Amino acid sequence: MGDAPRSTPPKPLPQPEPLALPYWDSLKERAMRLQRCRGCERFVFYPRAVCPHCGGRDLAWQRVSGRGRLHSFCIPHRNPNPAFQPDLPYVVALVELDEGVRLLTNLVDVEPDPAKLMSLIDKAVEVVYDPVSNDVTLPRFRPA
Repeated sequence: MGDAPRSTPPKPLPQPEPLALPYWDSLKERAMRLQRCRGCERFVFYPRAVCPHCGGRDLAWQRVSGRGRLHSFCIPHRNPNPAFQPDLPYVVALVELDEGVRLLTNLVDVEPDPAKLMSLIDKAVEVVYDPVSNDVTLPRFRPA
């Protein structure tokens, strides 16, 4: 008996809370929006009901540039979820947007080589919108 080829399972997708829907909808529109506190004027991420900086409750959605700097990275060579196996190794990045918030994301259009990636720390990156399903677009970043 031969082994039947296994298909790769689908990757898990975000299941947004209602409060975060404007963020996810903005990604589908290729126009990233984040919450901004009207009290202290600071941007907030992840979406929430109360500003973590000043405790204010008056948060409004505002379009952001989608530009920032690479703050840190790691390169997974293993992932227990079989859906991610074909992508290994890949670059997980912590990006600080020009607006001051940090996002955990992927860095794309780069070689997953630590020495090369170290030269990109504090260098400019820009968002790339990746429609991974009809309902979900993920923000990934590439060197600017």
